Parts: sequence; C-alpha cells; structure tokens
Amino acid sequence: MFVLGIDPGLTRCGYGVLARDGAGSFTASAAGTIETDRSTSVDRRLCDLAQSIRELLVQYDPAVVVVERVFFQTNAKTAIGVAQASGIALSCAAAHGCEVAQYTSNEVKLAVVGYGSATKTQVQSMVARQLRLTATPPPDAADALALAMCHLVGVSMRRAVKLAGLRS
Repeated sequence: MFVLGIDPGLTRCGYGVLARDGAGSFTASAAGTIETDRSTSVDRRLCDLAQSIRELLVQYDPAVVVVERVFFQTNAKTAIGVAQASGIALSCAAAHGCEVAQYTSNEVKLAVVGYGSATKTQVQSMVARQLRLTATPPPDAADALALAMCHLVGVSMRRAVKLAGLRS
C-alpha cells in the first residue's frame, strides 16, 4: 500500500510517497517540494498546485493521502495559504478516489520522533534515519514523509489492537 503524505503550503508544498513491508520497514518511493511562484495570483498558484498534486496521484496511485491538519498558526497570512493548499490536496485526493487521513504536526512528531514538541531538525533526522536515506531531506519533504510514516505506524497499531481484541 502506497501512502502519499502532503505537507500543505501555498509557496512550498512537501510531498512524500511511502510503503511499509511486512517486516515493518519503510520504503520511500518519492519525496520533494512543489513550489509556486509568489509573483503570480493566488488562484493561479492554487491551480498549479492542484495540477501537480493530480500528477502525483496519477503517477503513484496511493491508497491513502495523508494531509497535515491545520491546527494552529501564529501568522494569519500563512495560515490562510496553508488552509487553501490543504483544501486543494484534500479535494484532489477525494476526486482520485483515495482514502484521506489528517494528523496535526504534534501527532506526527509524537509518532515519528516520540516527542510531540520535536523540532523540524529532529523530524528531518528521524525521517532520514528510519528511511535509511544518505542525505537529510528538506523540511517540507521530511514533514510529508513523516505524515505518511505516522499513518502507516497507526495502521499497524490499529491492526494489532484489532487482532488482540479478537483473541480475547
């Protein structure tokens, strides 16, 4: 099962495609950042972002798309762009027929690093370590990979809990 993680942003939108094997190891198929030009109109930037996300969906055909839930932003202008980009990602995933999941950054940090207030550097480092990458991914791509990891860890946990309940 492929999972596409999306760290939404209007200027920089991170993405990461992961799978997990039966032994619990993660495999990254792709990661990167979609960038839009700040000098163009917001509607054009959102359209470009949607097109790029649709291309990722067609290329990787994920079973699940995981989008960071906008929980708190101190900068209102940034929050609006993140919310708009999040809406685009959610809409594209639904149109492609994917299951959609959302997690806050604290939930992701807790699942990946073990500490809900981890720094971006700590998330990047743990993502690189868990994926056995030779280089640390850029922050937006690392966050997207961490979102996918969070979901895959949760899926495994939910399966284990369900099996334990059936055996009782």
